[in-house]
Amino acid sequence: MAGSKGPLNNLFAAATLALAAVTLGGYSPAVAQDGVRTEQVRFAAGTSGTTINDSITGYESVLYRIGAKAGQRMKVRLEPSNTATYFNVYVPGRGPGDEALVNSQFMGPMVPDMNIFDGVLPVSGEYTVSVYMMRSAARRDEVSDYMVAISIEGETGDTVQADYADGLQGGPDFYQVATSGSTLNLRSEPTSGARVVARLNNGQNVRNLGCGMEEGRRWCRVATLADPGDEGWAAGDFLVEGTNDPSAGMFAGSVSSGTDAGISDGGGQSVVVRFPAGASGTELTGSLLPQQSRRYILGARENQFLYFRLAANGPGMTYVIYNPDGSVLLDEMGAAQEYRGQLWQSGDHVVEVYNTANGAQSYNVIFGIE
Repeated sequence: MAGSKGPLNNLFAAATLALAAVTLGGYSPAVAQDGVRTEQVRFAAGTSGTTINDSITGYESVLYRIGAKAGQRMKVRLEPSNTATYFNVYVPGRGPGDEALVNSQFMGPMVPDMNIFDGVLPVSGEYTVSVYMMRSAARRDEVSDYMVAISIEGETGDTVQADYADGLQGGPDFYQVATSGSTLNLRSEPTSGARVVARLNNGQNVRNLGCGMEEGRRWCRVATLADPGDEGWAAGDFLVEGTNDPSAGMFAGSVSSGTDAGISDGGGQSVVVRFPAGASGTELTGSLLPQQSRRYILGARENQFLYFRLAANGPGMTYVIYNPDGSVLLDEMGAAQEYRGQLWQSGDHVVEVYNTANGAQSYNVIFGIE
């Protein structure tokens, strides 16, 4: 199966995860927080679902996170090579160790068959699909290659809940851009494949015209406060409550663009990553001053797997992974969280490493492509 880790197993050792107790609502694996592998699920532009090939060994577990609206229908189908492999679905704000919305072992109203979930979602926010193996197979260090298909369909219902930070209705009159880089793409449609009509500066205030879920993330229609201004869709991940101050964040000037270049160098520099002949990965070292960043650029093809690990000599080091079109593949993560995931675009991917600490930091980065 395509989920096999192949040559990366020789370069990167998978962390061992510990499964804990079960809840009254069925088996709910509880794993050490620093051992869980988390993948942010994004749909390709214009689509309502995706298929992921992956693999777990022993007590490993993967959390797939995806945004959706109340009233929409989520479908999850798991096809594992090891029949002791199952998944749980958790509502926003819950995860392993909490009671699950459903467990794919037990058939019911939203589980028409084992390892199939088909249900209307009760609230808006980020849902978690946790894939794991039963303890009997995990303790024998068995391997499970699997395919998991996830889709979100339909329009929102009348039961949208939560406040503007997690939901889709209401919210503040104004948002402020809050990104790890210096700009945020403003697009013509609520999709990462839409044309970029402008780039918003970090700290810039914009008017809130309403939000919605598309491609597994929250998109907000906003308008700049300049006259004349720009209007379009921005990823809600990077918007916080703002004010009607038109001067905030405007020191860098408005930059309009018809391309997807909006990735900041954060005052650092860019490094093109190259692997030694015959190798599928490499390791580099670097150092950054406080509040500085560095971009690592590496080419890869759609459906290949990217592995990345950041090892820092102190706290405060984070990273973000961008797709070739400038959209976010993985939002800001701490150095303790490694990444391995399947790519859905071909071209130059960017891993931007940040030093958010007050002092200089040295670090190592490990890359792998297969």
